[in-house]
Amino acid sequence: MADPPERSFSESDEEIMRATYRALREHGYADLTIKRIAEEYGKSTAAVHYHYETKDELLAAFLDYILDRFVETVRGVETINPAERLELLLNKLLVEPAEHYDLLVSMLEMESQAPYNGTFRERFQQNDEYIGYMLETAIERGIKEGTFPEVDAEHVATTLLTIANGARTRAVVLEDLEALGTGRRAAEEYVDSVLSEGSERGS
Repeated sequence: MADPPERSFSESDEEIMRATYRALREHGYADLTIKRIAEEYGKSTAAVHYHYETKDELLAAFLDYILDRFVETVRGVETINPAERLELLLNKLLVEPAEHYDLLVSMLEMESQAPYNGTFRERFQQNDEYIGYMLETAIERGIKEGTFPEVDAEHVATTLLTIANGARTRAVVLEDLEALGTGRRAAEEYVDSVLSEGSERGS
């Protein structure tokens, strides 16, 4: 899988995306309106509508923006050895979200609309596939370099992603940020059991 297509955001688009981020954190998805985004943007609703006709169109662009930012941060760890790269990826999935809890809530609200909104579903599917791809390639590189034993890299990556998604959902639904820490520990235990040298010797 290649990187997601690079998208260009104008200066105005960037400002609207940051305003959308602030409005989502403040009001959540259910109470998000173009008017509230415009207030964060510091301009009229007409100025927002000039770039995005509907709220769904704007939020689809926002999901693109979030994925692009994630891709940019992940690219920065591509030269690190596989074990460290995998650890950093898991931290981005299970540690950093605790610092942006309001956004985590809003993103889950948007995910809940995916079964009814094809545009949202496409964005979340792309995001899920790319994160899975990054986990899988880190594992495959570790296997190739002898850092990890021979395993089904796709299965391991999918399992780690499932742990991360479950922990983040639990953190939001139960308002329990400790679920993120539990998920991070579970991911580490899984990695140790499946990708350690001891696991290879015991197979």
